[in-house]
Amino acid sequence: MDYKTYAGIGSRNTPEDFKHLLFHAAKTLAMKGYTLRSGGADGADSAFEAGADIVNGKKEIYLPWKGFNNSSSTLVVEEGKAYEIAEVFHPYWHNLKPAARKLQARNSHQVLGLDLLSPSKFILCYTPRGKRTGGTGQALRLAEEKNIPIFDFGCYDYNESIEEFKLFITKYI
Repeated sequence: MDYKTYAGIGSRNTPEDFKHLLFHAAKTLAMKGYTLRSGGADGADSAFEAGADIVNGKKEIYLPWKGFNNSSSTLVVEEGKAYEIAEVFHPYWHNLKPAARKLQARNSHQVLGLDLLSPSKFILCYTPRGKRTGGTGQALRLAEEKNIPIFDFGCYDYNESIEEFKLFITKYI
C-alpha cells in the first residue's frame, strides 16, 4: 500500500485567513488518507495539525526536543543523519546555537520522514510573500533538491491561493 504523506509547514506569523485555509487543506487530506508531517510550531504548523486532528487524521509531528510547544509527540530529532542533512542545506550552520540546530534538523524529518529515506509526496506551506525564509526555507531547499513538489500559499493573495491550490492538489487526490 502506498504510504501517502505530505509536509504541512510554515511561518509562525501566518495570517489568520491563511491559517483557516491550511486547517481545511489538512482536514481534507486527512479524510483522503494522507499523513501530515509537521513540526509542532505555532502558526502554520498548528493550523495543519488542528485540521488533521479534527478528523482524527494520521500525523507525524517532529520535535526539536521533548515537550516542544507543549506537544506530546514522541518523534524527537536526534543527532546524526538529520543534522548532517540540515548542515548541507543551511547557509550559516556554523553560526547556529545548539537549539537552532535542533530546530533545523527536525525539518529534515518533515521532508524525508522518520527514516530520512521516505520523502513526502508534496509540501504545503505558508511563507510571507513566498519568501521562503527561516526554518520553512530550510525545509523547502531540501524538498527542491529531492524534487518534491511545493505549494506555498504565501505566493498568492488569499482568493488567488484558493484557486491555485485547487489546481495543485488535483494531482494528488
